[in-house]
Amino acid sequence: MKKYSILLLAAGLLSLTSCDEYLDKLPDDRAEVNSLDKAKQFLVSAYPTHSPNLIFETSCDNRTDNGVLYVAQPNQHQAYRWQTIETEGNDDPKAIWNANYEACAIANMALESIEGTSPEANALRAEALLCRAYAMFMTANTFCMAWNEEKADEYLGVPYPKVAGVTVDERGTLRDTYKNINDDIEEALPMLNDTYLSVPKYHFNARAAYAFAARFNLYYRNYDKAIEYATKALGNNPSSLMRNTIDYETLAGVEDIHNKWIRTGENCNFMLLSAYSIAGRTIYGSTSYKRFAHNRDIVTNQTFWAKSPWSTGTSAVTGNALVEARRQYGTNQCVYLPSLFEDFEVTDKVNNTGYAHVVDPVFTGDETILVRAEAYIMKNQYTAALADMNTWLTGHSDVTSPMFLTLTEENVNASLNSIKMTEVPSRAVGEETIKKPLNPQGFAIEEGTQTNLIYTLLHMRRLTTMYQGLRWLDIKRWGIEFTHHLDNEENITFKAGDLRGAIQLPTDVIEAGLEANPREN
Repeated sequence: MKKYSILLLAAGLLSLTSCDEYLDKLPDDRAEVNSLDKAKQFLVSAYPTHSPNLIFETSCDNRTDNGVLYVAQPNQHQAYRWQTIETEGNDDPKAIWNANYEACAIANMALESIEGTSPEANALRAEALLCRAYAMFMTANTFCMAWNEEKADEYLGVPYPKVAGVTVDERGTLRDTYKNINDDIEEALPMLNDTYLSVPKYHFNARAAYAFAARFNLYYRNYDKAIEYATKALGNNPSSLMRNTIDYETLAGVEDIHNKWIRTGENCNFMLLSAYSIAGRTIYGSTSYKRFAHNRDIVTNQTFWAKSPWSTGTSAVTGNALVEARRQYGTNQCVYLPSLFEDFEVTDKVNNTGYAHVVDPVFTGDETILVRAEAYIMKNQYTAALADMNTWLTGHSDVTSPMFLTLTEENVNASLNSIKMTEVPSRAVGEETIKKPLNPQGFAIEEGTQTNLIYTLLHMRRLTTMYQGLRWLDIKRWGIEFTHHLDNEENITFKAGDLRGAIQLPTDVIEAGLEANPREN
């Protein structure tokens, strides 16, 4: 008897009535894919439909506690405290696990069906491989520790199915998982061909594919490849692929900003994915989600208004060159940039019911150029890194502002040396800054210029990927230590290499026999 227990149990690809019936039923009643055209249609569903953004954002230092007078949902309470998340909603571990393995299963079925080596067949094969790699990359980023060369054989990976209909019931190591992702990416890239894509920005078009490869290799610490692939994504004119935020200055308000942010026509948006999610409600502080939020203390001291090379930290307008600093909305309890808002799909107009979605630009020119800049910094190529950082800064700044500047080693060092290091644990959110203790996982950096450039780069990444969850992954990679404050409770601290950085697997997956993530005793 073949074993389908763990992955398909979680993914819900088959209904479970009795154990024997479930295990004996092969997934052969699925849609038959016997042509390239059908494979193309099938791959539309090979992208995850659920996102870890809500968990990631609540877990990281972009959120703090507004106090017991405000309401939060159970998964917010658990994610904020780095506890096992026991709920089973659209933003929870079970849904994320399911969505990623469903995407992987569909990619495998498409790969099985594609025959021949025509340009279109190879292009479809490339998309399927990238979809499988991306689903597994997101699964690993959610349920595993960050890549650490020194511990890659010790840390648990995730099952990596490669044959349609056959599950893998062992996690293997993190090294196994990253090798599999790398193999899929490397096999796919030479076969890229966008000509068959009717809506390229909702698929792995070439720019998105190379941006994905660049991010993966940055996390994998293959800096040369990160630079190579980021360069292929950005082309010869990276400034044309930045989000030209000055255009947002003239927009009427929240809805217009959001609509423009997620347009396929925005050059900066390489690939967009839609997810079933209520994460948008936590962004703007809906009443039922307001306790843990990006509040005024965070925005003032750590994010958009914080002291940095382009901001005095005293004024969101005259003391800050960043356009996004002037496009913040909300209240003291929840300050937000209206980027990843909720898009509600109405299915019943009479009762006004339907599905909450978030449309996420998962790969952008802005983030990709910062991937390349980080890789340059790690290779001590500071001139190239600063060129990329200045391209980002120009795109995100009002260049007429008195605070606008061209970053140099000198002014970056002067600014960062003047900013206080955050104590951990900290006494109050208002005492925290953009500088928090760094403990790189499995690598080291030099004090002085390299460290200051990394602090600046990580601050740029934090602003660029706000609400997209990537700050949590940067915290894990860089061993950033920080405090989560709690009203009427003891504050809690996230330490470098903290095992709670690997979100616990869904309960039913553990009960089916897959090894749980370890925790400190």
